[in-house]
Amino acid sequence: MSEFSKQDPFIRNEREAAIASRSDRLAELFAVRAPQHDLDSSFPVDNFKDLRESGYLALTVPQAYGGEEASLYELVLAQEHLARGDGSTALAVGWHVALVMQLRISQAWPDSLYAALAQEIVERGAIFNSYASERATGSPSRGGRPETTAVRTEGGWLINGRKTYSTLSPVATHCMVSASVESEDRVGEFFVRIGRGVEIDETWNTMGMRATGSHDLIFNNVFVPDGESIAGAALRPKIPAESDHGGAMLHIPACYIGIAHAARDFALRFAKDYRPNSLNGPIADLPNIQRQLGELEAELITARTLLYSLADRWDRDPEGRPELRADLGLAKYVATNGALRIVDLAMRIVGGASLSRNHPLERYYRDVRAGLHNPPMDDVALQNLAKRAIASFE
Repeated sequence: MSEFSKQDPFIRNEREAAIASRSDRLAELFAVRAPQHDLDSSFPVDNFKDLRESGYLALTVPQAYGGEEASLYELVLAQEHLARGDGSTALAVGWHVALVMQLRISQAWPDSLYAALAQEIVERGAIFNSYASERATGSPSRGGRPETTAVRTEGGWLINGRKTYSTLSPVATHCMVSASVESEDRVGEFFVRIGRGVEIDETWNTMGMRATGSHDLIFNNVFVPDGESIAGAALRPKIPAESDHGGAMLHIPACYIGIAHAARDFALRFAKDYRPNSLNGPIADLPNIQRQLGELEAELITARTLLYSLADRWDRDPEGRPELRADLGLAKYVATNGALRIVDLAMRIVGGASLSRNHPLERYYRDVRAGLHNPPMDDVALQNLAKRAIASFE
């Protein structure tokens, strides 16, 4: 068994073992490449070639279209193990597999359109994301109206505007774009096949998650034919039968816990191997190091237990999903803040060597900071918990 998944108590059956094993194999490859991509802020094209060839891109595609139709639990497992090798790659591909799952559940698209996307993923390795963020509006979760516009034209729509934080932009083949419908008080969502009229402005130069390719995308008179305006525009092809109520967004905490797990493994290996000449054995024998390792383990076990138990509940009780929304936010809050503490503890255990770019801890430290800025934000997660608690006393 790979070093990434030794004795993982959250693997419950052979299918899950196979899913985790594939992620482990990929993670081992990606871990070798990650330092250079982080240094250059370059996009890991080779990683996505490997993801495509391994079938990972079809993880959440329905079986009817040739995919694996992963459960939420399986998605979390795959993503967490993948992130142990390279957080940037895991977070980036996480948006693809999570959105494909969301659409599978909500059935918000016309069947023919979703089928076409699913088949292109399975047969050609298509890569999909949704682009909504803009500089003027901030996070789309805060409700800002997009400045990107959709203008009616013969046979469809013309899309113009700029989207920020466009993760996967170097390799995305299809995307969903939000745009204000001109002369109407509504926002539409449009399915775009990336090609003519779509340009990448390489703006992504950040402290952490440097290899996600989250550049700006510029849309210049991009034509979207009738029938591919998904919501709020000329037609709404289908009222969603149900919602995943935020379930697929667990790919975010899964990623950051995966990074934290990698930091834990590095620190544990270091503590067992490092033998300064002032000691008779490794530093792992020292009570203060054991205390820090214990604190680290407590954080990791707590976050993973919450994450996997919620994913399991979500899978087993579709009717109860609306009541899980606050808990899903809690899982993200616990995972991302726990990841910060885990990496900090790992660096304290390793000491000054943890600052060296010859080791991965300093990259893990920068990468987990990004989790604070992925939805839901801490204030939203905590407010939802507070509102639920208050309502329970009414």
